[in-house]
Amino acid sequence: QTSPTTATMEKATQFLDYVSSQEEAVLTYNASEMILATHSDASYLCEPNARSRAGGHFFLSNNDPFPANNGAILNIAQIIKNVMTSAAEAELAALYINAREAVYIRLILEQLGHPQPPTPIQTDNSTAEGVINSKIQPKRTKAMDMRFHWLRDRETLKQFRFYWRPGRLNYADYWTKHHPAAHHRNFRPEILSSPSVITELNQRKKAVSARVC
Repeated sequence: QTSPTTATMEKATQFLDYVSSQEEAVLTYNASEMILATHSDASYLCEPNARSRAGGHFFLSNNDPFPANNGAILNIAQIIKNVMTSAAEAELAALYINAREAVYIRLILEQLGHPQPPTPIQTDNSTAEGVINSKIQPKRTKAMDMRFHWLRDRETLKQFRFYWRPGRLNYADYWTKHHPAAHHRNFRPEILSSPSVITELNQRKKAVSARVC
C-alpha cells in the first residue's frame, strides 16, 4: 500500500489476529491416479462496479464420474474483468478461466508420465453446463460466443468433460464470496487438516502397527 489508511490498518490487524489465533494449516494429499479434476464457480455482481468473481478448485483424484476431493494443487479467486450480463454468463466466464488454467496443468502431468483423460470440470449452473454440452443454444450476446465456443471445442477434442452437481458439493464456491467467520470455521476442515488431527492419525497408525507386529 502506497497510501495506507486507517481501514488498511484495521484489515491488516484483523489478518494478523487470525493468523496468531489459528492452528498451523496442513494440506493433506491422498494417493490417487493423478487425474486432474476441477470445480468451477462464479458469484454474479458481487464486486464493485458491477463485477463478478470467479473461483476454481484444482486437485488430483481418480478417473471417476464424480472425482473425490483431494488436497488442492491450485485455487483461483479473481474478479472477472468484464461486466457480465447474467449469472450464466458469469459461470461461463469462470469455466473459461479455469479451463485455460487446466490446459497447462494437463500438459505438465502428461510430461511427468500421467496420461490424462478428458479433465472433469464441475459446475453448479445448469444453464452454463447446458450451453457447453449443446443442450441449450443461446440466441444472443456475442460476448458469450468466444468463451462457450472455445469450451465446446475443447470438449469435442476430449480435453475436458463438463458436468453439473449441486452448489453445496462445489468446493470452488468458497473462493467466490465474502463469507462470515462462522462459514470459514465450518469449511476449513474440508480443505485443510489441523496439526492435532495429523498427530492423532499418526498415533493411531503407530498403535495399529504395534498390534500387527
